[in-house]
Amino acid sequence: MMKLYSAPNSCSLSPHIVLRELELPFKLVMVNNKTKRTSEGGNFLEINPKGYVAALQLDGGEIITEGPAIVQYLADLKPAAGLAPPSGSLQRVRLQEWLNFITSEIHATSHPLFNAEIPENIKQIFKERLFRRFGEITATLEAQDHLLGDSFGIADAYLYTVLLWMKSFSIDLARWPAIQAYMERIARRPHVQAALDAEARASLP
Repeated sequence: MMKLYSAPNSCSLSPHIVLRELELPFKLVMVNNKTKRTSEGGNFLEINPKGYVAALQLDGGEIITEGPAIVQYLADLKPAAGLAPPSGSLQRVRLQEWLNFITSEIHATSHPLFNAEIPENIKQIFKERLFRRFGEITATLEAQDHLLGDSFGIADAYLYTVLLWMKSFSIDLARWPAIQAYMERIARRPHVQAALDAEARASLP
């Protein structure tokens, strides 16, 4: 059985959602981001020397890291589920565009906002960059329900995950009604709620 190494309030929620959406068997292993100990009693650095989640351990023991790589791997295990377009198609390239955009423009720009030592005036620079990107996301979501069209996919799991952090940064997504509606729409998905509930109940080592 695959193992997903996850930490609370982190980007690992994205592959966690995808695993549940695909109804694939897996074991959730929680990681303490401060001590790097796992809920199995091991050292997470032996799983992923980079030191951060997510990490997916396959049945054969191989480890996949980096969220966008993990979710694409998972989607390709059950292509009929439609969470990712077929490999080699133009739509697959569009998916990769979104995954890279979320990684570089939303995820990476959000990261400094977690650092309490960064002055507020510097954080505001990062927030303004996020706000510009939210405008681009809004343009898409005003035209369609999800990033690639009418159906939920792996890019939506990733964007939803990183946008959940905005409340911690005192960023009210109601300022962008299309994004707010999108977040509410995805939150109603049973597998999304199941992933959130499972992580909320899990105990840290």
